[in-house]
Parts: sequence; structure tokens; C-alpha cells
Amino acid sequence: MKKYSNFQFSFLQHCFFVLVLLLGIGMGNLLAQDSTVAPVVKKVKPVKNTFASAWIIDNQTVMVPVKGTLEFDIIHRFGTLENGAKDFFGFFAPSNIRLGINYAPVSKLFVGIGVTKERYQVDMNAKYALLQQTPGKIPLSISYYTNMVIEAGDKANYRYFEHRMSFFNQLLIARKITENFSAQVAPSFTWFNNVEAYVDKNGDIQKKMNNGHFAISILGRYKISDNSSIIVNYDQPLTQHLTNNPHPNIAFGLETNTSSHAFQVFAGNYYGITQQRNNMYNQNDYTEGQFLIGFNITRLWNY
Repeated sequence: MKKYSNFQFSFLQHCFFVLVLLLGIGMGNLLAQDSTVAPVVKKVKPVKNTFASAWIIDNQTVMVPVKGTLEFDIIHRFGTLENGAKDFFGFFAPSNIRLGINYAPVSKLFVGIGVTKERYQVDMNAKYALLQQTPGKIPLSISYYTNMVIEAGDKANYRYFEHRMSFFNQLLIARKITENFSAQVAPSFTWFNNVEAYVDKNGDIQKKMNNGHFAISILGRYKISDNSSIIVNYDQPLTQHLTNNPHPNIAFGLETNTSSHAFQVFAGNYYGITQQRNNMYNQNDYTEGQFLIGFNITRLWNY
């Protein structure tokens, strides 16, 4: 048998030690790589179903349906209840109705057109979702709504075409506070190109009302079951005019919904349907019991 010298044996010991050391370092690196694998971070998505419909009673909500959604609206108001059985509590009184259609051509944008019986109002509208409530990131949902209305009724009431036009702008600020309760506050600005006026003793034209009008609305929805909710709505005028100051509106009702439609029935004191006419000209006073029954129906299709 071949014998190793002390030098050779010592050399082999050192080689073996270095090999073990290198293997240990290599295994350590592998274990360190396994232990530092980044955990999978779940993406936080915006909250859903803050409201079940683009409408709650007399106001728009922050809701903007997904891209490719088509919506058809039927919005109806009966007459006031004050005449009692004479007109069957307003059901046989002259009513007001709006038919509308809206579409989401791109994400976060909703555009539409509608026609209202009162004064034959034709409206074009748009709504854009500026912010969406996202847990841990964005506390509120904010949308911007605007419309333009042309009154196509009696031409004798208007000297120029532009006198038929009015505009409405509203910032919708909402939060889904709990799984069952959502609330919204919405300041608005209305502009009518033509308002009532009179000629004074000097022959000058004096306006009875301002062209512009500020208002604010507050609304809420509380779910009492998976598909049913209690809904409330309050509208407060802010601008003071020389005459014909509008009365505030208070309304409350019930909503039932599915994934493709919502039905709301309620009592309130707004007879008009377009927001600017309600905010500027409402003369129904809830303190005198001038309430009326109304309903909203929205139907959605996705393409």
C-alpha cells in the first residue's frame, strides 16, 4: 500500500476542508434564495356596488357602468297628493315622464340623451368617474355629471334659439360606508340662458331671477336585503333670487334591483325631472303636504 507523507496528508486535509466550506456556502445561498422569494401581493380593487343604479330618486349617483353597457331609463312623476280623491291622489292628474338612453363607450365614461314631457325638454348628458373608492388607497368615489337641455316646446316663449338652452353641472362625492350603507353629497351649479324679467318705469329690463343657481343634494341607500334597499334624497337650494325662490325637496322610497335592472318607487315634492328645472323652479312645498308619487326604472345590457 502506498504511504502518504505528512505533507501530502496535510494537503489532502486542507483540500477536503475547502471543499466542505464551498459546499456549505453554496447550500446556504440556495436556502437564502428560497427564503427571500417575494410573497404574492393581492391587488386591491375598487369597491363595487356603492349604489345599484345611476339614479337615486331625483339625482344621479357616482355609478358609471362598465365599458360597453347600454342603459334605458323610464322616469315618471304623478301629480301632487293635495287634491285627494278628486284626482285619485295625483295618479289621474297630469303626469311627467322622461325616456332616456345611455351608453359607456369607454371605461369610466357614460353618455346619453333623453326627452322629458314637461316643456318638451331634450337633454344630452355625460358622466365621468374621476376617482373610485379603493380600500387603503382612495377613501371616496367622485364623479362629474353635466348636461345641456333644449326646450323644444312653445316657440312663442323664446325670442332666440339660445334662450331655449340651460346647463347643469354637478360633482358627485360618495362613500360606501358599510356593506349595507352608502351616502353621497353633491354640490351643483345650474345656468339658464333665459330667465323671467320685467321692464321697470325707466324702460330698463330687470331680471326676476338670476341666470345661475347653486344647490346641494344629499342622498343615501341602506340595504335591507340582498336585493332591496331604503333610499332617501334631500335637495337644498342655495342661491337667493329676487322672486320665485325654489323650495327644497325631500324624498324617500324603496328600491329593488338585480344585476341588470333597478326599480325605485318613492314620494317626494319634485315634479320636474331634469335637474336644473327642479333646482331652479320647484314650487311644491313639502311643509304644505305637496308630495307626489314617482318611480324610476333602469335596464342595463352589456355588449
